[in-house]
Amino acid sequence: MSDAELTVEVTGAVATVVIRNPARRNAMTAAMWRQLPVLLDGLEADRAVHALVLTGAAGTFCAGADLGDLDELLDAGDASIAVTAEERLATFAKPTVAEIRGACVGGGCQLAVACDLRIAAADARFGVPPARLGLVYPAPTTRRLARLVGPSAAKHLLFTGELIDAERALRIGLVDEVLPADAVAARVAALTGVIAERSRLTVAAAKEIIDERADAERIAWWHGQVRASGEAREGVAAANERRPPRFGWTPPAAH
Repeated sequence: MSDAELTVEVTGAVATVVIRNPARRNAMTAAMWRQLPVLLDGLEADRAVHALVLTGAAGTFCAGADLGDLDELLDAGDASIAVTAEERLATFAKPTVAEIRGACVGGGCQLAVACDLRIAAADARFGVPPARLGLVYPAPTTRRLARLVGPSAAKHLLFTGELIDAERALRIGLVDEVLPADAVAARVAALTGVIAERSRLTVAAAKEIIDERADAERIAWWHGQVRASGEAREGVAAANERRPPRFGWTPPAAH
Protein backbone atom coordinates (compact mmCIF):
# COMPACT_ATOMS: atom_id res chain seq x y z
CA MET A 1 0.00 0.00 0.00
CA SER A 2 1.42 3.42 -0.97
CA ASP A 3 2.04 6.03 1.71
CA ALA A 4 1.76 8.80 -0.89
CA GLU A 5 -1.26 10.92 0.00
CA LEU A 6 -2.65 14.33 0.80
CA THR A 7 -3.80 14.87 4.36
CA VAL A 8 -5.90 17.64 5.87
CA GLU A 9 -5.47 19.27 9.25
CA VAL A 10 -7.89 21.95 10.50
CA THR A 11 -6.93 24.39 13.25
CA GLY A 12 -9.55 26.98 14.05
CA ALA A 13 -10.62 28.62 10.79
CA VAL A 14 -7.56 27.47 8.81
CA ALA A 15 -7.26 24.17 6.92
CA THR A 16 -3.82 22.81 6.03
CA VAL A 17 -3.37 20.37 3.15
CA VAL A 18 -0.11 18.44 3.53
CA ILE A 19 1.63 16.76 0.58
CA ARG A 20 3.10 13.43 1.72
CA ASN A 21 5.20 11.09 -0.40
CA PRO A 22 8.31 10.43 1.67
CA ALA A 23 9.90 7.99 -0.78
CA ARG A 24 9.86 10.60 -3.60
CA ARG A 25 10.43 13.92 -1.80
CA ASN A 26 6.69 14.54 -1.81
CA ALA A 27 6.32 14.17 -5.59
CA MET A 28 2.68 14.20 -6.67
CA THR A 29 1.36 10.87 -7.94
CA ALA A 30 -1.61 10.49 -10.27
CA ALA A 31 -3.76 9.52 -7.29
CA MET A 32 -2.69 12.64 -5.41
CA TRP A 33 -3.45 14.92 -8.37
CA ARG A 34 -6.93 13.38 -8.51
CA GLN A 35 -7.36 13.66 -4.74
CA LEU A 36 -6.62 17.39 -4.53
CA PRO A 37 -9.76 18.75 -6.26
CA VAL A 38 -11.93 16.47 -4.12
CA LEU A 39 -10.34 17.78 -0.93
CA LEU A 40 -10.68 21.36 -2.11
CA ASP A 41 -14.36 20.90 -2.95
CA GLY A 42 -15.02 19.74 0.61
CA LEU A 43 -13.01 22.54 2.22
CA GLU A 44 -14.63 25.20 0.04
CA ALA A 45 -18.07 23.98 1.14
CA ASP A 46 -17.04 24.02 4.84
CA ARG A 47 -18.15 27.43 6.12
CA ALA A 48 -15.97 27.06 9.22
CA VAL A 49 -12.85 27.16 7.03
CA HIS A 50 -11.79 30.72 6.16
CA ALA A 51 -8.33 30.10 4.68
CA LEU A 52 -6.19 27.27 3.36
CA VAL A 53 -2.48 26.46 3.68
CA LEU A 54 -0.71 24.09 1.30
CA THR A 55 2.57 22.60 2.48
CA GLY A 56 4.74 19.51 2.30
CA ALA A 57 5.74 17.01 4.96
CA ALA A 58 9.18 16.57 6.48
CA GLY A 59 10.82 19.79 5.34
CA THR A 60 10.11 19.47 1.61
CA PHE A 61 7.29 21.18 -0.25
CA CYS A 62 7.05 19.04 -3.40
CA ALA A 63 9.71 17.77 -5.80
CA GLY A 64 7.32 17.69 -8.76
CA ALA A 65 5.15 15.13 -10.50
CA ASP A 66 6.01 11.46 -10.05
CA LEU A 67 7.35 10.64 -13.53
CA GLY A 68 6.21 7.05 -13.14
CA ASP A 69 2.89 8.49 -14.37
CA LEU A 70 4.52 10.25 -17.33
CA ASP A 71 2.57 8.54 -20.12
CA GLU A 72 -0.74 9.51 -18.57
CA LEU A 73 0.35 13.13 -18.20
CA LEU A 74 1.75 13.31 -21.74
CA ASP A 75 -1.33 11.86 -23.39
CA ALA A 76 -3.61 14.40 -21.73
CA GLY A 77 -1.60 17.55 -22.54
CA ASP A 78 -3.28 20.65 -21.12
CA ALA A 79 -6.21 18.48 -20.02
CA SER A 80 -4.00 16.51 -17.62
CA ILE A 81 -5.01 15.72 -14.07
CA ALA A 82 -2.17 17.97 -12.91
CA VAL A 83 -3.58 21.00 -14.74
CA THR A 84 -7.08 20.16 -13.49
CA ALA A 85 -5.81 20.09 -9.91
CA GLU A 86 -3.87 23.32 -10.39
CA GLU A 87 -6.90 25.11 -11.84
CA ARG A 88 -9.08 23.95 -8.96
CA LEU A 89 -6.55 25.29 -6.48
CA ALA A 90 -6.31 28.61 -8.35
CA THR A 91 -10.10 29.03 -8.33
CA PHE A 92 -10.55 27.96 -4.69
CA ALA A 93 -12.90 30.61 -3.30
CA LYS A 94 -10.96 31.21 -0.08
CA PRO A 95 -7.45 32.64 0.43
CA THR A 96 -4.64 30.13 -0.10
CA VAL A 97 -1.07 30.30 1.21
CA ALA A 98 1.79 28.02 0.17
CA GLU A 99 4.14 27.30 3.08
CA ILE A 100 7.36 26.28 1.36
CA ARG A 101 10.47 24.54 2.63
CA GLY A 102 13.08 22.64 0.67
CA ALA A 103 12.35 21.60 -2.90
CA CYS A 104 9.54 23.37 -4.74
CA VAL A 105 10.11 22.07 -8.25
CA GLY A 106 8.04 21.24 -11.33
CA GLY A 107 4.57 20.23 -10.21
CA GLY A 108 5.39 21.58 -6.75
CA CYS A 109 6.16 25.00 -8.17
CA GLN A 110 3.00 24.69 -10.27
CA LEU A 111 0.93 24.24 -7.10
CA ALA A 112 2.70 27.02 -5.23
CA VAL A 113 2.10 29.48 -8.08
CA ALA A 114 -1.61 28.56 -8.06
CA CYS A 115 -1.85 29.74 -4.44
CA ASP A 116 -2.62 33.37 -3.58
CA LEU A 117 0.47 33.91 -1.41
CA ARG A 118 3.77 32.10 -0.93
CA ILE A 119 5.87 32.17 2.25
CA ALA A 120 9.24 30.45 1.86
CA ALA A 121 11.99 29.22 4.13
CA ALA A 122 15.50 30.42 3.38
CA ASP A 123 16.41 26.84 2.40
CA ALA A 124 13.70 26.64 -0.28
CA ARG A 125 14.72 25.97 -3.87
CA PHE A 126 12.55 26.57 -6.92
CA GLY A 127 12.68 25.23 -10.44
CA VAL A 128 10.60 24.62 -13.56
CA PRO A 129 12.39 21.75 -15.37
CA PRO A 130 10.48 20.96 -18.62
CA ALA A 131 13.43 22.01 -20.82
CA ARG A 132 15.59 19.42 -19.06
CA LEU A 133 12.98 16.74 -19.77
CA GLY A 134 11.77 17.61 -23.27
CA LEU A 135 8.28 18.52 -22.09
CA VAL A 136 5.97 21.39 -23.00
CA TYR A 137 4.82 23.15 -19.85
CA PRO A 138 1.00 23.44 -19.91
CA ALA A 139 -0.28 26.72 -21.36
CA PRO A 140 -2.44 27.68 -18.33
CA THR A 141 0.51 26.99 -16.04
CA THR A 142 2.94 28.96 -18.21
CA ARG A 143 0.63 31.96 -18.35
CA ARG A 144 0.04 31.91 -14.59
CA LEU A 145 3.78 31.83 -13.96
CA ALA A 146 4.37 34.72 -16.40
CA ARG A 147 1.64 36.83 -14.77
CA LEU A 148 3.29 36.31 -11.40
CA VAL A 149 6.97 36.90 -12.18
CA GLY A 150 6.82 38.68 -15.56
CA PRO A 151 7.70 37.37 -19.02
CA SER A 152 11.49 37.63 -18.72
CA ALA A 153 11.78 35.80 -15.40
CA ALA A 154 9.30 33.15 -16.58
CA LYS A 155 11.35 32.60 -19.73
CA HIS A 156 14.55 32.29 -17.71
CA LEU A 157 13.00 29.64 -15.46
CA LEU A 158 11.51 27.74 -18.40
CA PHE A 159 14.43 28.08 -20.84
CA THR A 160 17.11 26.97 -18.35
CA GLY A 161 15.33 24.64 -15.96
CA GLU A 162 17.80 25.88 -13.34
CA LEU A 163 17.06 25.90 -9.63
CA ILE A 164 16.95 29.29 -7.95
CA ASP A 165 17.26 30.03 -4.25
CA ALA A 166 14.66 31.69 -2.04
CA GLU A 167 16.26 35.13 -2.16
CA ARG A 168 16.16 35.21 -5.94
CA ALA A 169 12.60 33.89 -5.88
CA LEU A 170 11.75 36.84 -3.64
CA ARG A 171 13.41 39.34 -5.97
CA ILE A 172 11.48 38.16 -9.02
CA GLY A 173 8.16 37.98 -7.16
CA LEU A 174 7.85 34.19 -7.12
CA VAL A 175 7.46 34.31 -3.33
CA ASP A 176 6.17 37.04 -1.01
CA GLU A 177 8.36 36.53 2.05
CA VAL A 178 11.51 34.59 2.99
CA LEU A 179 12.16 33.61 6.59
CA PRO A 180 14.41 31.26 8.55
CA ALA A 181 13.02 27.72 8.30
CA ASP A 182 12.07 27.63 11.98
CA ALA A 183 10.04 30.85 11.64
CA VAL A 184 7.91 29.93 8.62
CA ALA A 185 5.14 28.01 10.38
CA ALA A 186 4.58 30.78 12.94
CA ARG A 187 4.49 33.44 10.21
CA VAL A 188 1.99 31.47 8.13
CA ALA A 189 -0.17 30.88 11.20
CA ALA A 190 -0.10 34.60 12.02
CA LEU A 191 -0.84 35.61 8.43
CA THR A 192 -3.75 33.23 7.98
CA GLY A 193 -5.03 34.21 11.42
CA VAL A 194 -5.20 37.84 10.35
CA ILE A 195 -6.86 36.96 7.04
CA ALA A 196 -9.44 34.78 8.83
CA GLU A 197 -10.42 37.75 11.02
CA ARG A 198 -11.02 40.09 8.08
CA SER A 199 -14.28 40.48 6.18
CA ARG A 200 -14.81 37.32 4.19
CA LEU A 201 -16.87 39.35 1.75
CA THR A 202 -14.00 41.77 1.06
CA VAL A 203 -11.45 38.99 0.72
CA ALA A 204 -13.58 36.81 -1.56
CA ALA A 205 -14.50 39.73 -3.83
CA ALA A 206 -10.89 40.94 -4.00
CA LYS A 207 -9.67 37.48 -4.98
CA GLU A 208 -12.18 37.15 -7.81
CA ILE A 209 -11.52 40.65 -9.14
CA ILE A 210 -7.71 40.41 -8.98
CA ASP A 211 -7.82 37.03 -10.69
CA GLU A 212 -10.08 38.52 -13.38
CA ARG A 213 -12.86 36.03 -12.75
CA ALA A 214 -15.56 38.63 -12.00
CA ASP A 215 -17.45 40.23 -14.87
CA ALA A 216 -19.53 43.42 -14.52
CA GLU A 217 -22.60 41.51 -13.40
CA ARG A 218 -20.61 39.65 -10.74
CA ILE A 219 -19.00 42.86 -9.47
CA ALA A 220 -22.47 44.42 -9.15
CA TRP A 221 -23.50 41.33 -7.18
CA TRP A 222 -20.59 41.87 -4.79
CA HIS A 223 -21.62 45.49 -4.21
CA GLY A 224 -25.15 44.26 -3.55
CA GLN A 225 -23.77 41.88 -0.94
CA VAL A 226 -22.09 44.81 0.82
CA ARG A 227 -25.39 46.66 1.01
CA ALA A 228 -27.44 43.64 2.05
CA SER A 229 -25.03 42.24 4.64
CA GLY A 230 -24.34 45.35 6.70
CA GLU A 231 -20.67 44.37 6.59
CA ALA A 232 -19.44 47.90 5.83
CA ARG A 233 -21.61 49.46 8.53
CA GLU A 234 -20.16 47.05 11.06
CA GLY A 235 -16.62 47.76 9.90
CA VAL A 236 -17.05 51.52 10.17
CA ALA A 237 -18.79 51.25 13.55
CA ALA A 238 -15.98 49.06 14.89
CA ALA A 239 -13.36 51.54 13.68
CA ASN A 240 -15.20 54.46 15.30
CA GLU A 241 -15.62 52.52 18.54
CA ARG A 242 -12.03 51.24 18.45
CA ARG A 243 -13.03 47.62 18.79
CA PRO A 244 -12.53 44.52 16.64
CA PRO A 245 -15.24 44.21 13.99
CA ARG A 246 -17.78 41.41 14.21
CA PHE A 247 -18.10 40.46 10.56
CA GLY A 248 -20.85 37.97 9.84
CA TRP A 249 -21.05 37.53 6.07
CA THR A 250 -20.70 33.97 4.84
CA PRO A 251 -20.55 32.91 1.19
CA PRO A 252 -23.72 31.49 -0.35
CA ALA A 253 -23.71 27.75 -0.86
CA ALA A 254 -23.51 28.28 -4.62
CA HIS A 255 -23.55 31.14 -7.10
